[in-house]
Amino acid sequence: MVLEEIASNLITIFLILVVIYIMSRGVVIVQPYEQGLQIRLGKYIGRLNPGFRWVVPIITTVEKLDLRTQVMDVPSQEVITKDNSPTNVDAIVYTRVVDPEKAFFEVSNYRMATVALAQTSLRGIIGDMELDEVLYNRDLINTKLRDILDRETDQWGVKVERVEIKEVDPVGVVKQAMTEQTAAERERRAAILRAEGDKRSAILRAEGERQSMILQAEGERQSKVLRAEGERLSKILQAQGEAQGLRILSLGSRPLDKKAITVLSLDALKQMAEGQATKIIFPFEISSLVKQSAKFLGATEEMPEEEGTEAVEGLDETILGEIPSPEEVDILLRQLEEKIEEGESIEELKSGKKGLD
Repeated sequence: MVLEEIASNLITIFLILVVIYIMSRGVVIVQPYEQGLQIRLGKYIGRLNPGFRWVVPIITTVEKLDLRTQVMDVPSQEVITKDNSPTNVDAIVYTRVVDPEKAFFEVSNYRMATVALAQTSLRGIIGDMELDEVLYNRDLINTKLRDILDRETDQWGVKVERVEIKEVDPVGVVKQAMTEQTAAERERRAAILRAEGDKRSAILRAEGERQSMILQAEGERQSKVLRAEGERLSKILQAQGEAQGLRILSLGSRPLDKKAITVLSLDALKQMAEGQATKIIFPFEISSLVKQSAKFLGATEEMPEEEGTEAVEGLDETILGEIPSPEEVDILLRQLEEKIEEGESIEELKSGKKGLD
């Protein structure tokens, strides 16, 4: 009896464990970014929304699909361009499942299928383009490849959101030629920049020399103008001085000439008086000589109106001297006649000129 009870208890425990296990197999947890598909006995019976769910175990299976955007790396492959240039190209494809049923039932592995389709489509697109177009028109390649993939994967319930070409790498001789071309292009640009710099430097240097020459010429011109102005003023002052001198000489030439004649006449009288002769005969009137002597001593005759006072008006007294009045001239003449009649010599008259004054 005891053995039977133990065996019965063990069977009960086993059955309970089996039931618990079976029931646990029916528990399904669907994440918020997932979508579940229920398949019972080989038949699709519907979706299973996110959350804690329970399905009939053993006979019901649940397939979960990720609805988030997924990144698929297209492996690098060698393609031939239209101008027969071998090039390695790889890309990245961004996809998202929009129809879980199609993504599961229409294709066995939509990820692998999408990558394979991207490789073949990329090979065809680049085969219709030349190498330069491939290198410089990546946006065009991205657009064409996205359109092709999106159209083909639509039947799989997959949406291609974006395609990016990662790298375009020519191989072999083409790569070497491109490297040399790039180096030559850089050298050309460097030469252009150097030439442009030399050009600007030459322009600035020429501009500086031009400004310097302009300033130098302006300085020389101003110097010549100043020298010419100085010479002109010097000549004007010299000419004015000469003109004033000539004016003074012209004003005083007649009296000075008469004075010179008077001096010579008086010197001749002196020599005649010192001779051995006892009698002297004068060839002209003594009064004329006296008048001239008086003029020599400071007196003068009235000059004509145009040559007299008006001609010398405004000159400094240091040049013309003090002009005696007519009464003073008459007194001087009488004194001179008396001195000559008394027998005074010419030297005495000259030395006594100040006394007469």
